[in-house]
Amino acid sequence: MTTKINVLLIEDDKSINSFITTSLESNGYKVTNALTGKEAISLAASFCPDIILLDLGLPDIDGLEVLKQIRSWSNVPVIIISARSKEQEKVTALDLGADDYI
Repeated sequence: MTTKINVLLIEDDKSINSFITTSLESNGYKVTNALTGKEAISLAASFCPDIILLDLGLPDIDGLEVLKQIRSWSNVPVIIISARSKEQEKVTALDLGADDYI
């Protein structure tokens, strides 16, 4: 029996969230969803995911602030998923401890 990899998906757009969740679950991942930054920080602490997929454009807290807070106590891999295309935001996210940016 194999253990499923636990993914915390932080994405406020419900259609994107649903698409990514369906894609991951069909490939054998266990997905927990957060729609806000506050919910994400709470779930990251209590759920202890194997990896975090983080959107930057959240309704309550900017994704970079969520990343900063998670990095203050966790080394879990974080991949930024964002439509933002400014090079400086990518550099900032990686400087703050993101493992990758797509």
